[in-house]
Amino acid sequence: MRITGAVLEEVGRAGPYRDSRPITVGELDLEGPGPHELLVRVEAAGLCHSDLSVVDGNRPRPVPMLLGHEAAGVVEAVGADVTDVAVGSRVIMTFLPRCGECAGCRSGGVVPCLPGSAANGAGTLMDGARRLTRDGLPVHHHLGVSGFATYAVVDTRSVVPVEDDVPAEVAALMGCAVLTGGGAVVNAGRPQPGQTVAVVGLGGVGMAALLTALGEPDVTVVAVDTLEPKLAQARELGAHRALTPQEALAEGVAADVVVEAAGNVRAFETGVALTGPGGRMVTVGLPAPDALAAVSPLALVAQGRSIIGSYLGSAVPRRDIPLFVERWRAGRLPVEQLVTSRIGLHEVNAAMDELAAGRAVRQIVTFDGGGA
Repeated sequence: MRITGAVLEEVGRAGPYRDSRPITVGELDLEGPGPHELLVRVEAAGLCHSDLSVVDGNRPRPVPMLLGHEAAGVVEAVGADVTDVAVGSRVIMTFLPRCGECAGCRSGGVVPCLPGSAANGAGTLMDGARRLTRDGLPVHHHLGVSGFATYAVVDTRSVVPVEDDVPAEVAALMGCAVLTGGGAVVNAGRPQPGQTVAVVGLGGVGMAALLTALGEPDVTVVAVDTLEPKLAQARELGAHRALTPQEALAEGVAADVVVEAAGNVRAFETGVALTGPGGRMVTVGLPAPDALAAVSPLALVAQGRSIIGSYLGSAVPRRDIPLFVERWRAGRLPVEQLVTSRIGLHEVNAAMDELAAGRAVRQIVTFDGGGA
């Protein structure tokens, strides 16, 4: 079938992207689903720093690649061996499929799925297939989703069905921002009543971590970012304090749990510095592969502090997404407040500029119907 999608043509092209245009929007061919796959009509897709990291070269991926990894849609067809997802279901697409059998899957979310990670790195679906072509040549999948398109074929292990009362935009945000940021809080940080949680870096993932922490009982939440508009939004969302890194360090913030969601060395080092005695610093940001940070081992040992790496919020999507949906229904996780703007596919290059400049929390690509 013919679809419309946003394809990254070249990694590392210089910005501004609205001028250099590394992403082209046009028609592609999409094969039908394999035995363990689904055809999904995409309803909404969020722009995340993990998309930008592929565009700017911090996360090298094979090109051409149809981008987008945080998305939701409606199942239009299922493969012959699919028994757990029905046609007509709304599904959340997640960027790390889980086979359920490997050592990573047996870790309960701490370690990513090994076959899923290998497929993501190769730009394929779980069985090694590529269902996308353009002018007869293969196009790579982005993290098993490729959600910047009118339709997607995904492995059934990359989706979580959700009830129809969950709007498509909310469902899309559950697939990455909430799983990563919220998961970092509840799975890795695990704050207790009376404790303080600091969130360093207030993009979509950081803001999701902030909202999740605010939903915890009797927890004080401190928001930290270099940009005043982000701090102002954090205050509006309910943060008890919103500070620049300099202010937080000068005031001696010593949090029991710190979530670092900026993905750069300076933020990582700030997060460590803001971690109090006995505290845990959970890092979910993805800096450049060659980035190195300076940390004092003595400060960790003498004060009993720890640093925890958390990929996808140490989450198991089919375990955790229903729990986050229940928080949303109860009003404890108003993730729709993270939406900065709604855009069309043709605006995706300019949207990457907004993301790179830190002016956007979550931009949502919306679709006016199918592209078949």
